[in-house]
Amino acid sequence: MTALFALATSLLWGLADFGGGVLTRRIPALSVVVVSQGIAAVVLGAIVVATGGWSEAGPRLWFAFAAGLVGPVALLSFYKALALGPMGVVSPLATLSVAVPVGVGLFLGERPGLTQAAGIAVAVTGVVLAGGPQLRGAGVQRQAILLTLVAALGFGTVFALIAEASTTVTGLFLALFVQRLTNVTVGGAALYTATRRGAPALPAGGFPWASLPALAFVGLADVAANGTYSVAAQHGPITVAAVLASLYPVVTALAARGFLSERLRAVQAAGAGLALVGTLLLATG
Repeated sequence: MTALFALATSLLWGLADFGGGVLTRRIPALSVVVVSQGIAAVVLGAIVVATGGWSEAGPRLWFAFAAGLVGPVALLSFYKALALGPMGVVSPLATLSVAVPVGVGLFLGERPGLTQAAGIAVAVTGVVLAGGPQLRGAGVQRQAILLTLVAALGFGTVFALIAEASTTVTGLFLALFVQRLTNVTVGGAALYTATRRGAPALPAGGFPWASLPALAFVGLADVAANGTYSVAAQHGPITVAAVLASLYPVVTALAARGFLSERLRAVQAAGAGLALVGTLLLATG
């Protein structure tokens, strides 16, 4: 079950990242975050009311609140890093996020077997290579590297926090609602500040209503990924769940290949293959 839900997390996060990346080509990144997360918050709010999720309120919601604070900071740092540095450097470096939940798992006493340890090493190597690491070319700004490390730390922290936010299905819906509500609040405040400083909140032609379904997909896929990761982490080793969930860059690269006809570099194809081998080792270990 851990492998199944963690792989579902990679699929959902990979597609959400792909959709968000496409949308930010024509809509300001902050607006994409606020609108997509706002739609997810509305849907989750309706689910919480329908399932009576408010009865699950308790101290664990502070983990969801903290994840909601960290998430937008990590995402915006990542977008800013992509704007400053080559994607071939930024994207693979961001996969260091897996170190946080893996470290938490090891701290809590998890000790993967030899096969699983090999699977972790192979899968992480594959993910980094699937991002297409740029080994030659112009130097990378130090700010881009720092922002990417901030994003990686933030993403990994969200991994760890959301796994502790609930222990039941209805509680998970409530935790995800609190997380998304916090995301919208933090993102909305950042958007307001940015517009006060002269940054555009919308494209020149106004709100792109035609993009609303895509925005909804990004928000709902992201929240679903958080949910499947939480289930994966609760039903098996965090080290395994985190590594399998971190395969989302492979999904993003394959989606770009399929929908945008972007050609995979040889190093990316090799990375995807290694990620698959690592996944098999983890699933059978």
